[in-house]
Amino acid sequence: MIHSRTLRVITLFGLAASAAMTHHAALAQPDASEVYQRPNLPLRPAHTYSIVARDPASGQLGAAVQSHWFSVGADVIWAQPGVGAVATQSFIEVSYGPLGLAMMESGNTAPQTLTSLLAKDEHKNVRQIGMIDAKGNTAVHTGELAITAHCHLVGEDFTVQANLMEKDTVCAAMAAAFTANANEDLAGRMMAALQAAQQEGGDIRGKQSAAMLVVEGEKGTPVWQGRLVDLRVEDNADPISELSRLLHVSRTYSKMTEGDDFMTLGKIDEALAAYATAESMMPDNHEAIFWHAATLAAVDRVEESLPLFKKAFALHPAWKTLVPRLPASELLPDDPKIINRILAVK
Repeated sequence: MIHSRTLRVITLFGLAASAAMTHHAALAQPDASEVYQRPNLPLRPAHTYSIVARDPASGQLGAAVQSHWFSVGADVIWAQPGVGAVATQSFIEVSYGPLGLAMMESGNTAPQTLTSLLAKDEHKNVRQIGMIDAKGNTAVHTGELAITAHCHLVGEDFTVQANLMEKDTVCAAMAAAFTANANEDLAGRMMAALQAAQQEGGDIRGKQSAAMLVVEGEKGTPVWQGRLVDLRVEDNADPISELSRLLHVSRTYSKMTEGDDFMTLGKIDEALAAYATAESMMPDNHEAIFWHAATLAAVDRVEESLPLFKKAFALHPAWKTLVPRLPASELLPDDPKIINRILAVK
């Protein structure tokens, strides 16, 4: 994946990033397309297939991508909680991402946003962009000079777009897979779309990197709370399979975090259930096992914790070193008899 690195690009991208990441700056710029000035643009490719989508039930928004280029996710996919999602590719103009989000945040629909940005782009004939806003409005553009095979399709709550593919049937395969997996969450549906694209032949150059981004549907959600899935495979012989593996790991750790949140609220039974679910999702993950055990011991259910401590110690002996340190942080009882009992399990 290649993108422009001229001084003009750096200057514009810095302006775009500020607009996208600072709410007040974005709101002070009612028409972000007014700053979109790109004369003498070097034409450099970011060829790929991607999807932008929305889950109508949860309001979640997301984007996913794969390419035969290093670190495709860094510039191609963009999303903001309660605002929208963007994929910008082909002969790439990165600023369609942050500027598109800034315009949608200020009240423009996805079609209005894309139309406005394209109107100021003298190289729109080489661009490929997909956009979706928080209400499910979609917009997509493929310039006539995008490298074939190229395609795009718009469906209910999604767009798929691709260029430099082996076959122009990639988009139809992606759309069919996304639609057929309606029982999955948004991340699962987008993963199915990526897998279908690859099965259809994918990028004619092969495979190298992939990425997925999913955000909350509620506008104004802080980034640190609103980014539900943020995964990148930067350089891998089978990036789609690796992205799928990472998505499973991400879901496991989300369950562990859910357990931590329940513990903070004093909801012990709910916390234990969340830890147990995480443990079942990745039975050999000693982290999930250990904290499940520590939670049981902390609430005076030491007998139940011992088999789990035993398993965690067997998988990762260093947990034994940690156990005596945890009472000082009030994560285990400050009772030498209990600590010694835990350490004595074999």
